[in-house]
Amino acid sequence: MTHTLLNHRAEGPASAPPLLLGPSLGTSHALWDKVAPELSITHRVVCWDLPGHGDSSESTARLISAGATVADLAALVLELADALGMQRFAYAGVSLGGAVGLHLALHHPERVSSLAVICSSAHFNGAKAWTERAALVRREGLAGLAESADARWFTQGFTVPRLVDDHRRANPDAYAACCDALATFDLSDRLTEITVPTLAVAGREDPATPPAHLREIADSVPGAALVEIPGASHLAPAECPEAVLTALSTLLSGGVRRGMEVRREVLGDAHVDRAQSRQTAFTAPFQDFISRYAWGEIWTDPTLTRRERSMITMTALIAHGHYDELATHVRAARRNGLTPQEIGAVLLQTAVYCGVPAANSAFATAQQVLAEDDEGRA
Repeated sequence: MTHTLLNHRAEGPASAPPLLLGPSLGTSHALWDKVAPELSITHRVVCWDLPGHGDSSESTARLISAGATVADLAALVLELADALGMQRFAYAGVSLGGAVGLHLALHHPERVSSLAVICSSAHFNGAKAWTERAALVRREGLAGLAESADARWFTQGFTVPRLVDDHRRANPDAYAACCDALATFDLSDRLTEITVPTLAVAGREDPATPPAHLREIADSVPGAALVEIPGASHLAPAECPEAVLTALSTLLSGGVRRGMEVRREVLGDAHVDRAQSRQTAFTAPFQDFISRYAWGEIWTDPTLTRRERSMITMTALIAHGHYDELATHVRAARRNGLTPQEIGAVLLQTAVYCGVPAANSAFATAQQVLAEDDEGRA
């Protein structure tokens, strides 16, 4: 029997860095309709729905029950990411979706490359209001509560009918269970433990999670930034999509900047400058991909040292006969601390597993590079 996953929508290149977008209580992935298409140019964007919400509200309602916690929702998000092959991802979430992001960043930092907490909080004003709302919804359903959605979500005169309809059609038991999760959520005393690059985004007109809540996150999470959006209430991505897109793009582009830093540290300024000087409008997307993904995601992963990555990279290049690239990475290996003897040991290992002719060519390439390196040091 196939395990039911959270309902979701994916867009963007499958090879692009993954980005998960989380919803607010009562909404669906339609919350991101004006933002996700732009983000999908550079990322594999996955918008997920809360259990019992969105187009598959009845089939996913079983994923959550009374007494649920934000940790339970975070576990469902990780199951979805695992099923999609997303080992590490950027994350942005609104309100309850933002709370899920904070939990992931605190408890699973190895999975989250960056975090945007939008119109959300480290605590949602105590349990009383949420337990009362949960009881109301279990007793009367969502029709009445949906009537006040515009006032809770948007500035006066603004609405998104699709989102209000999503609120009305959500599964009441699942919605109430999400209220249970909000009632017990409080990470205010653990924000200083979060190490993931974090951005807090506040709507200045937001009555549910006022700017002070986002300021608390920005002041407590080391290195976090704060953006306040004028004219935005609780569902900023729907009401002020351009401002949210600008804020997210700034956060997400940090991978490109860090990737370029690591690329220069490993390959050297001269090599990167040559590559950049040859860049054209045609090759620019590829150069961006290399800096963002290979150097900004893979080479910055702390699981392996740069020495280890150099050895793996040289082996892979020899296996595929990429000797021009091998020359570049022999130089990189020296920069990453490998001795000529260690490089020779790696090449000798490839003679067994990649073939003697491949290793022979590799030794010739490496010998030339090391000789040039010796001349340069003389």
